Amino acid sequence: MPAQGRNLSPEVYGFDYDGLRRGHYSDAYFINGARVLQRLSEEGVRFDGQYPRPNVARLDLGSALIGDIEVEVQFFTKRRPYSLAAGIDAAITILRECTGYFGPDGSFVNTADALEIEAVPEGCNLKPRAPALKVRGRYRDFAAQETTTLGVMARGTLVATNVYRALEAARGKPVFFFPARFDTHATQPIDGYAYKLAVDTYNRRHGANLTPLVSTDAQGKWWGGSGGGTVAHAYMLCFFADCAQAMLAFASHTPPDVKRIALVDTDNDCVRDSARVALAFFSRYMELIERGDGDEAERYRLFGVRADTAADLRDVSVTPLRDDEDHGVCPRLIINIRRGLDNLHESAEIPEKWRTQAREYFRDVRIVASGGFDDARVELFEKLGTPVDAYGIGSYFLSGSNAFTADVVRVKINGAWHDMAKVGREPWENPDLERVQ
Repeated sequence: MPAQGRNLSPEVYGFDYDGLRRGHYSDAYFINGARVLQRLSEEGVRFDGQYPRPNVARLDLGSALIGDIEVEVQFFTKRRPYSLAAGIDAAITILRECTGYFGPDGSFVNTADALEIEAVPEGCNLKPRAPALKVRGRYRDFAAQETTTLGVMARGTLVATNVYRALEAARGKPVFFFPARFDTHATQPIDGYAYKLAVDTYNRRHGANLTPLVSTDAQGKWWGGSGGGTVAHAYMLCFFADCAQAMLAFASHTPPDVKRIALVDTDNDCVRDSARVALAFFSRYMELIERGDGDEAERYRLFGVRADTAADLRDVSVTPLRDDEDHGVCPRLIINIRRGLDNLHESAEIPEKWRTQAREYFRDVRIVASGGFDDARVELFEKLGTPVDAYGIGSYFLSGSNAFTADVVRVKINGAWHDMAKVGREPWENPDLERVQ
């Protein structure tokens, strides 16, 4: 399977390539090492040490030009039981654009063509320690990019893995991507790409057809997506918490293709406000249909309601039982909302001829649950059969760690490769590695 994104142009990523080449984003100790090795290369310094590793001690090490030493570096993560690889292609792009050195005239000399690179496809499973990327080449040329390549793979893989686990927990239901507010805006393009990659991977593996749902345009930058959504709590409060009027105004001034999802927890009465919005929308919908304006009526087709109750609040519709089961967006709250919508046609003042259509209209309204969800909580809701149609997840996608490590595992001496790794590390194989041209 071809790796996704491997053919993206460098411009798509929006990286500061000049800054990357100059080491502005790299740990100083990598810069120092590369600088010293370049000086040693210029001076033609050869190995004259006394304590080489036993496995190479008998070789002709005196001919080895230390500044030009070629190494094999393997990049891996240790997360168990597996990770979903992402950011690998971005790391390759950094290597392609930033491997080399600055010449005497200050211009950058790119030597990436001399590298041998193997990489796993984006979206494949990574076992702990299995290399996601393997690079062979003159160490001083790409040493400075260890920080940045590790970082882009760590971030992408963290988000992709968390998203994929949430999708599996949701059992094929849509998962909205809401982590933008939990980190600097600079991370949004790679975060949104990792989310899209996880959705695509889930679709491919499970025969699903989920649509990626990001909240900012920047999250779609690498793959051409755009942000979507309706309104925030602050917008509701501009209407003095009258959820119905706020959503009617939104519907009348927003193109019909934008899904109408009402945020119904502003007054901590999700059942009441779900009913108020649904009834207000249906009344306007019914009125326009009777006028013969079916196109305008589509503006008032309520797609869903979203409950986002804070974890320290109990919605007024939830009977107190136990604090840990009563507060926030709990299963009983979702059940109450569903029951209220499903039965709304019976209690509302709706003309008899419209009652059957009203019943179908209200029962078609989806329920989105958000607020503190992670894969374990989604899995619990699904296990209980909670009538959620979609989940909104934010900070969980950025939680945990998918730290990557890069190890020199071999060196080239007199044209042959020899094991040379830090004690406790060793070369690892991964059948998913592909040669990158």
